[in-house]
Amino acid sequence: MALPNGAGGYQLGDGNRSELRLGYSAAAQTATSTATLTAAQITGSVLVANPSTSAATYTLPSGTDIDAVVTSATVGSTFDLAIVNTGTSSGTVTLSLGTGLTDGGNATVAIAITSSALFRFRKTADGAYSVTKIA
Repeated sequence: MALPNGAGGYQLGDGNRSELRLGYSAAAQTATSTATLTAAQITGSVLVANPSTSAATYTLPSGTDIDAVVTSATVGSTFDLAIVNTGTSSGTVTLSLGTGLTDGGNATVAIAITSSALFRFRKTADGAYSVTKIA
């Protein structure tokens, strides 16, 4: 039996809180210098940051932009984003929250050179997410 793929049915991988995550992930997204990230970059599970030798600030997209990509997410739905910083020297990465995003705990932390951090995005309302560093 095929799974329905419309907003009225069960859509695997699109905001259903009770589903088991399968072993599929899109290719890692990338970013270099200071930028505003797209919703596609943060919903792809892994972002490889390479600001080289300069510090960079990555502004997260708005909650509305995230809703446009994760169309069937409901309040309480979550997704995770791992950021791997491959920069060198003073190439730290700092996150800045976009419109509709709130800091659920240490979300704007600087990610040290050659390290990583894991962030959980939790939908709190239409166009609104809480972002929490969980590892």
